[in-house]
Amino acid sequence: MIDTDELAKRNAGFADGGSFATLKLMPSGSLTVIGCVDPRIDPSDVLGLRLGEAAVIRNVGGRVTPATLRTLEMLSKVVQARTGGSRPGDVHYAVLHHTDCGITDLAAFPELLADYFEVPAGGLDAKAVTDPVAAVRIDVEIFKRKLPAQVFVSGLVYDVATGLIDVVVPPAREQA
Repeated sequence: MIDTDELAKRNAGFADGGSFATLKLMPSGSLTVIGCVDPRIDPSDVLGLRLGEAAVIRNVGGRVTPATLRTLEMLSKVVQARTGGSRPGDVHYAVLHHTDCGITDLAAFPELLADYFEVPAGGLDAKAVTDPVAAVRIDVEIFKRKLPAQVFVSGLVYDVATGLIDVVVPPAREQA
């Protein structure tokens, strides 16, 4: 078990490096990644992101749920408070799903999934829970409907067997 003493020891090594000292609250790369909580898929490691380069939101399956959208709305208010407006520069949301995801095991619990997605149980087929490629396309479409037109959105699927990502939906933005 990794206990708090071990965590404190590891943290001391991190703090000794000092790489955190000049970081800003806003990601330097204007990137937000929505990924899964699966411990095999740390979005920062998988995508080669440095500390402070991107905001990362993790949930079960890396799905764009109503809760994810509420979190992003709250983050946009933080941006407004810090900048007096919107985030400067191009904004990119990357949805990162993966193969062999535990969310597929939850298909046996439709009521739980329906609550998670905030849809009737009969609407779960439209969420493509067992197909990460279809699911990432669905989630990107949700973003395209909900986010401002000038925002870039992409969809990626990480293969746990190869360590590689497949760009299922290249970064694009809707034309206003």
